[in-house]
Amino acid sequence: LQTADLARAQEPAPAAKCPPAARIDSAKDTYGTTIVTDPYRWLEDQNNPETRAWIDAEQKCTESALSKLPGRAELTKRITDLLHNDSFEAPVERGGRYFFRKRLAGQDLSLLCVRRGLNAADEILIDPLPWSSDHSASVTFENVSRDGRFVFYGRRDGGQDEITPRVLDVEAKITLPDAFPKAQYFGLEPTPDNKGVYYSRVTPDGPRAFYHPMGSDGTNDKLIYGNTLGREKILTLQLSEDGTYLVYLVIYGSGSEKTEIYVQNVKENGPVVAAVNDQKAVFYPTFAGDGFFILTNWKAPKWHVFSTTFATPQREHWREVVPASDVHLESIAAAGGKLIGQYTRNATSELKVFDGNGKPESSIALPALGSVGAFTGRWESPELFISFESYDYAPSIFRYDVKRAKSEVWAKSKVPFDPAAFEIQQVWYQSKDKTLVPMFLFHNKGLKMEGSNPVLLTGYGGFDVSETPNYWPLALVWAEHGGILADANLRGGGEFGEDWHRAGMLGKKQTVFDDFIAAAEYLIANKYTTSSNLAIDGTSNGGLLVGAAMTQRPDLFQAVVCRYPLLDMLRYQKFFEGPYWVPEYGTAENLDQFGYLYEYSPYHRVVGGRKYPSALFVTGDGDTRVAPLHARKMTAQLQSATASSRPILLLYDTKSGHSGGRPINKQIEENTDILSFLFWQLGVPRN
Repeated sequence: LQTADLARAQEPAPAAKCPPAARIDSAKDTYGTTIVTDPYRWLEDQNNPETRAWIDAEQKCTESALSKLPGRAELTKRITDLLHNDSFEAPVERGGRYFFRKRLAGQDLSLLCVRRGLNAADEILIDPLPWSSDHSASVTFENVSRDGRFVFYGRRDGGQDEITPRVLDVEAKITLPDAFPKAQYFGLEPTPDNKGVYYSRVTPDGPRAFYHPMGSDGTNDKLIYGNTLGREKILTLQLSEDGTYLVYLVIYGSGSEKTEIYVQNVKENGPVVAAVNDQKAVFYPTFAGDGFFILTNWKAPKWHVFSTTFATPQREHWREVVPASDVHLESIAAAGGKLIGQYTRNATSELKVFDGNGKPESSIALPALGSVGAFTGRWESPELFISFESYDYAPSIFRYDVKRAKSEVWAKSKVPFDPAAFEIQQVWYQSKDKTLVPMFLFHNKGLKMEGSNPVLLTGYGGFDVSETPNYWPLALVWAEHGGILADANLRGGGEFGEDWHRAGMLGKKQTVFDDFIAAAEYLIANKYTTSSNLAIDGTSNGGLLVGAAMTQRPDLFQAVVCRYPLLDMLRYQKFFEGPYWVPEYGTAENLDQFGYLYEYSPYHRVVGGRKYPSALFVTGDGDTRVAPLHARKMTAQLQSATASSRPILLLYDTKSGHSGGRPINKQIEENTDILSFLFWQLGVPRN
C-alpha cells in the first residue's frame, strides 16, 4: 500500500479544468410580477472562500491561455518603451513654487515634486516607491497651502478611490502628525494662515464637511456641513483666496443631472446661503477674485457662463458673461484676470480667451487635433498650465502666459514613436434612428483598406463625458501592427452638449448601444473590416457598452475586452459607488425603470446555447468604484451559456482598481495580456 501511495504521489497532478465549474445559485428577486433568477449571486461575496477559490482557478486558466502565446516578449518590450519615459502632470503654483507629480523613465510610480521657481530643478518631496514592495501603494496630490509651505498628499493602496491624507512641511521635509481617516475625499482646503483645513469626505452615512485644526490628530474635527446628505450625493468644497468664503457644491449622483451651490462666510461664522438649489440642471463654480463664475447647462444645452460675487451669490444677482454658442462649452478656468473656455467642436478641443466681463479676446493655439485635459491657474496669477494629448501626440504640459498671450512647452513626454507615421481620420455614420454620429479612425499612414483589416472599436457614451482623441499606448501598438483604432462619439456623452447626453441616458440608454452597433456595421459595410476581424473594448461605463453589444449582437464581433465593467444592471446600485449612478441609469427598485434596465442588462441577456464572441473580462479586488462582482458573475454566466469554442477569460488582479496609481509594471502586464488576447483571437501577425 505504501509503494502504491508513493507512486501516486510522484504522478503529475491532473491539469486544472478550464474554465472552472461555477455552482448554480437558487437566488431569485421579484420586481412587480417579474421573477428574475440570479444563478451566480454567490460570486458577489468577494471574501467567501468558495469565491476566492473560483477566482484563483479562473486566473490560472487565463494565465495558462495567455502566457504562452507567441510574440509576448516583443509586445512587452514595445509597451515598455512607450510607457517607461518621464511623464508629468500640470503643476499648481503657490508662493512662487510649482508642485506636481512626475514619473521618471524606468520608475513604476509617480513622485510628488516641487520646483522652487519656474526654471528651478525638480526636487522630490514624496517618493512612494518604498511604501510597498510591489509598488501597489501610490501618492496623490491633493492641495498646497497659499504660501507654498505645506503640501497635502494622500496614500492610495492599489487602485482604490479611498486615500489616507497627510501633510508635508516643504521646508523641513517632514510629514506632520496631523491625521485624517482613510476615506474618499472631495476637497482639502487649508486656510491662508495655515491654522486649519476644511475638507469633505465620504462617511458611511453620506458626504460630510469638516474643519480640522492644524496640529491635531483629527479625532475632534468639527462637522460643519452636510449632516443631512445621503450616500447618493457627492459634496465638494473650495475656500476663497482670502479665506473668507467657503463654497459647497452638492452633486446629485455622478453630477450629470443636478448640482447645488451654497456659500458661507466662515470668517464671520455666517449662515449657509443658497446660490442655486432649485433647478434641475448642472452648475459648477470657478473662483475669480471676490466672486466666481458659474458654468451651467441651465436653459442652455451647449452651456454658458454667469458671474456673481461671494457676498451676493443668489441667482437674482447673476449676470451672464459668456452666452451659449453652437459649440459645447466643456469647462472653464480663470487665470490672470481672464476667463478661458475649453470648447469641444466635433469631438476635439478648442481654447478661447475672454476678459473678465466675458468679451472674446483670442484663441489659444493647440499643437494638433486632440484633447485638453487638466488646466490649472488662478485669477491672481498670469500663468495657465494646460495638458494636451492625442492619439499620435504624447501627453504634454504647456505654460500659457495670459498677459503676453503666448504659450510654451513646460514638459513633454519623450516617447519613441514617429507621429508622422500615423494618421487620424474622422468619419460620420448613420445610427439606427438616422442620427449622424462621428467616429475617429487612427492607423498607419497610407494603410490599405482591404476589407479585412483588424479593427479595435471603442467608445464610452455616458455621464456627459466627451470621447476626444487621447494618447493610448495600446492603440499605438495596435496601429503599428496594421490595426485600426475606431473611437465612436456615442450619444450619452458630452461631445455635442446636454441634448446629446440626454439622448443616451435613463430610458434612452439603448440608443448608446444602437450607436455602437451602427459603428460596427459601418466599418464592415465600408470595407474596413469584417466581423471576424472586429474586436471591441470598453472600460467602466464603456464596459457596460461592450457587454450590451456582445449580448445583443454576438454575431458582429470576434473578440471583446471588457474592463472594470457594470454588467448586472438590476443590482449595481447596491454596491460601492452605485448610488451615484442612479440619476444616469435609473434603478430597478423603481418599477418604472426596471423594465428598460432588465431589457438591456448584459448579465440578464445571456442566452444558453448561443454562440458568443471570445471575451476577456478585466477587474480586480482593488476596484472600490465599480464592484468587481460584475465581471465575476458575467464570466461565469457566459462560460456556462456559450455554444462556441471561443475562450471566455477573467483577468483578475487582487490589487487592481479603478482610480489609477497602478505601477507601470502592472500596466505593462495588463496591456501585454490584452494585446496578446486580441492578436490571438483576430489572427494579427506578430511581426
